[in-house]
Amino acid sequence: MSAPVELAIGGMTCAACANRVEKRLNRMDGVTATVNFATEKARVSFEGPPVAVGDLIAQVEKAGYTAAVPRPPRAEPEPGAEQRDPARPLRDRAVVSLVLSVPVIAMAMVPALQFTHWQWASLVLAAPVVVWGALPFHTAAWKNLRLGAATMDTLVSLGVSAAFLWSLYALFLGTAGEPGMTHAFEFTIARTDGSANIYLEVAAGVTSFILLGKYFEARSKRRAGAALRSLMELGAKEVAVLRGDREVFVPVDDLAAGDRFVVRPGEKIATDGIVEAGTSAVDTSMLTGESVPVEVAPGDAVVGATVNAGGRLVVRATRVGSDTRLAQMARLVEDAQTGKAQVQRLADRVSGVFVPVAILVSAGTLGFWLGTGGPAGAAFTAAVAVLIIACPCALGLATPMALMAGTGRGARMGILIKGPEVLESTRRIDTVVLDKTGTVTTGTMALVEVVAAEGEDEAEVLRLAGALENASEHPVAKAVAAGAAARGALPAPGDFANVEGLGVRGTVEGRAVLVGRPALLEEWSQPLGEDLSQAMKEARNLGRTAVAVGWDGRARGVLAVSDTVKPTSAEAVRSFRELGLTPILLTGDNETVARAVADEVGITEVVAEVLPEDKAEVIGGLQARGRAVAMVGDGVNDAAALARADLGLSLGTGTDAAIEASDLTLVRGDLRVAADAVRLSRRTLAVIKGNLFWAFAYNTAAIPLAAAGLLNPMLAGAAMAVSSAFVVVNSQRLHRFGR
Repeated sequence: MSAPVELAIGGMTCAACANRVEKRLNRMDGVTATVNFATEKARVSFEGPPVAVGDLIAQVEKAGYTAAVPRPPRAEPEPGAEQRDPARPLRDRAVVSLVLSVPVIAMAMVPALQFTHWQWASLVLAAPVVVWGALPFHTAAWKNLRLGAATMDTLVSLGVSAAFLWSLYALFLGTAGEPGMTHAFEFTIARTDGSANIYLEVAAGVTSFILLGKYFEARSKRRAGAALRSLMELGAKEVAVLRGDREVFVPVDDLAAGDRFVVRPGEKIATDGIVEAGTSAVDTSMLTGESVPVEVAPGDAVVGATVNAGGRLVVRATRVGSDTRLAQMARLVEDAQTGKAQVQRLADRVSGVFVPVAILVSAGTLGFWLGTGGPAGAAFTAAVAVLIIACPCALGLATPMALMAGTGRGARMGILIKGPEVLESTRRIDTVVLDKTGTVTTGTMALVEVVAAEGEDEAEVLRLAGALENASEHPVAKAVAAGAAARGALPAPGDFANVEGLGVRGTVEGRAVLVGRPALLEEWSQPLGEDLSQAMKEARNLGRTAVAVGWDGRARGVLAVSDTVKPTSAEAVRSFRELGLTPILLTGDNETVARAVADEVGITEVVAEVLPEDKAEVIGGLQARGRAVAMVGDGVNDAAALARADLGLSLGTGTDAAIEASDLTLVRGDLRVAADAVRLSRRTLAVIKGNLFWAFAYNTAAIPLAAAGLLNPMLAGAAMAVSSAFVVVNSQRLHRFGR
């Protein structure tokens, strides 16, 4: 089978558009296409010989949309990218329309505000809203008309246009333009010719409300590609390449396989390679999520974007550009996002039937009234009333208003919800997979145990070791020094020296102190006794990192450091179980370490020793067994798994790549918030469904009244306003969540 092709699709306004593009592509022989509305991309695979990209693009264009091969992600934003943000012009359009619409609505609904010639002032204010503000709806409706299709945009355009055109008729050809005309705004059901009434508030209000809904939807979608940019930003920007004996700084993009480059302490390794000279500890946490640095020496492989935490290294590049481990992980995130199941919004699903039926009912109403000899004014009044009452103002607000209330409450609780498509996943989740490092544990090394040899004082062992380690930048040394400093002031060391790959030595208060591997102490004829050797063995069995301490010709103690479990993790695991979720611990650490952490927090199912690129496969395996999976993580190594999961939750204390690839972000590093996030998401989804039900119920129940001529357009507009108000009030209940 040929390699799949990816296309960036433009011009889609709703999930129905994605379906149309997908169907068009799937009609081609040997083509299987999936179109993701959220990422605005199509993934096309071939059963036989690949189809030319140009032919694929031509098919998409025939469907009325644009297609292009997506440009590779860039670490730096392109000039003018912010100005091209699609949400910004939509926001401006919505704000301007709302500012102009408020006085129009107020004058129509409050008779006391209806001064002489108020109707002409309403026309001046409403006309820009209907023509310019609603232009996206009119454009989409025209495109759909040419394709023989109808969407919610079609109904919005028809309803707004009908209300505006009828108002023009009433103003210029009817009696509505006469000085002193007022709207009594009476809630009566009676037949009328409508020529004395204007419905500019309906045309302007519908436009403004729907634009606001579209803006909030666009805002939740616009960062779909940010996960890939976050991954690319992790890499180094410049690299010191060895040209003979000289170091020449070049952009990392100019690095070629086989080049030798220098990595100083604290610098990022530019690309994947093999160490040729030097020894050091490499912090791989941004890729592996593991807190313990990896010791490297000549001949060892290193990965680009990891940080050199120790000595100077000379590395020979083996893989560059798109072949690096970082680039591969970026592709994993992209593939997982593109392969997500499409989430059809409830309003879009129903609109496939609702919109054509509403249009037919309106046309049928007009034809029936004219065919039975009814007055032309009454016929048009009834037809317009049908379109206005069917116009989906409340439908446009149902999702974004609930989402605004839910996300607002969530933000105050430390929970960020990406968008409405996230929420449907939460109700069916039955399994929650937890990354270990940084999620269940703190992700930082800390001193956890001090074992002194027989006859030695623990406090003195820690004080002298901490004083010496305080001069080192190694993460283990920092943990020891911090633990010692917490118990008292530390003396300054002298003659400090780093023994590469073994530890450190120096003098403290006149004593020759050694801290490091047992081999370092043995070099100085200070072998560990049986008690200290047993302490080292027990620490390693528990997954801890242990160092030996000795001075003046004798081993004095053992210090153990470890990544510690967060104090709230056990409570969080209990909360998951109360929600009906089965917790699973997923980690790249060894089985012993993983089991120790799992036992401490109350998790029984553990998947350990998993490579970073395989975490997404573990999620996929659980899904293949029928589980609906939520994933909680914080590292770059979790990004692909977060995107692959049915629901991805990232800790805000984690990397940007993990945050952008996830569906929900937990601002605090407290795992208990993950359980609150699931509860809030489920509640928000329930409110959205309730909003949609009542929005349809209002409109559907009133359409027969409008068709019978018993519901004038003014009352239709009022009913629509009531349905919108109900949606707003119902959504505000989410502000009380968790109180």
